[in-house]
Amino acid sequence: MTAASFWPGGLVQDPSTAEQSRCRACRAPLSRTFVDLGVTPLANSYLSESDLHRPEPVYPLHARVCDNCLLVQIDAVVTPSDLFDDYAYFSSYSDSWVSHARAFAESAQRRFDLTSASRVVEIASNDGYLLQHFDRARIPVLGIEPAANVARVAIDRGIPTEVRFFGVETAVHLRSRDIAADLLVANNVLAHVPDLADFVAGLRILLADGGVLSIEFPHLLRLIEGVQFDTIYHEHFSYFSLLSAQRVLAAHGLRVFAVDQLTTHGGSLRLLACQQASDRPTDPSVDAVLEAEAAAGMLDPATYEAFGRRVEDCRAALLAFVHEGREAGRSMVGYGAAAKGNTLLNYLGVGSEDLAYVVDRSPHKQGRYLPGTRIPIVPPERLTETRPDVVLVLAWNLIDEVMDQHRYVRGWGGRFAVPIPSPRIVA
Repeated sequence: MTAASFWPGGLVQDPSTAEQSRCRACRAPLSRTFVDLGVTPLANSYLSESDLHRPEPVYPLHARVCDNCLLVQIDAVVTPSDLFDDYAYFSSYSDSWVSHARAFAESAQRRFDLTSASRVVEIASNDGYLLQHFDRARIPVLGIEPAANVARVAIDRGIPTEVRFFGVETAVHLRSRDIAADLLVANNVLAHVPDLADFVAGLRILLADGGVLSIEFPHLLRLIEGVQFDTIYHEHFSYFSLLSAQRVLAAHGLRVFAVDQLTTHGGSLRLLACQQASDRPTDPSVDAVLEAEAAAGMLDPATYEAFGRRVEDCRAALLAFVHEGREAGRSMVGYGAAAKGNTLLNYLGVGSEDLAYVVDRSPHKQGRYLPGTRIPIVPPERLTETRPDVVLVLAWNLIDEVMDQHRYVRGWGGRFAVPIPSPRIVA
């Protein structure tokens, strides 16, 4: 649950150029639309009070699918400074995500025989949410995180962190210092990479002989099944199936030998990969997921093309849900100032007249405003002050955690709702 667009400074190419209209994985021309969400502000560009008097920049949010390699992707239209000058996402504010990280760390130590002689490196290490668990087990760690304000939190925790973007140049630099990864972790970062070739080549360089690469990302199959269009935003350049990810890794000498299916982020995959020549056997889990993708029609470009129509139906249902609540006099607020919520609200055109405010636990977001909709972000205590009728959980992937932490809402008759795949009240 990290943030990161890993490429060197400078402008990304204008999407109107011929170069930008080619697949970032296989360079084939892109012509087929997955979904067009119009123009929106950057999903993590939260506003201060002074920003409310200025217009916000907006960018096209148009996802396409490559007919050749079936990678879903959007155009890269922003620069690193647009995304990371003041980054507001800190992984440790999600209890369930920290627990997920702890469980992985404990399992990985046993599964891969990690000891004090090993090294764990995480790309997009955020605030040290994962590496802290290896560090406590006295396994040497190193984080690589480009957002300086976030990396500072990890460093203050005692987690060694390099504040830089990742690619071949960084990998070569680290290897020149005799740093190699016995376990190399890249959680929820592959989607944030505009230059896949440079990033994956860097992974191959940094991985020690016999080492394991662990990559987590939201599974495109689950995105399609659950109409999770709100997970599409400008930081997420690519959206992966196992098939498309496997092809990207194989092009750089990396082989997927096992796949874990996860519940995180609405349904994710954890790919375990090794060097192509490794004698690690390939687990049956790899073929099982590939077969599930084929059975769902993910080998057929027409399956991707149909997604846009399902998103339009979801939008109509959501608008009806919000407007019916307003007409019935029910007060509604949002929970979770997450990027996915900003995509959803801007696509809907919903503002503070429908959601009076959005609650978020992170003090780094409180007191600011959502991009585009300009809905105020407040601490959870506001719920007990205003007693809303409906709490729409924009961070729907954390619905169980949110309802458990704020079960007192039911005390005044308040109810929780989720927006997708269709709006519904959660029992």
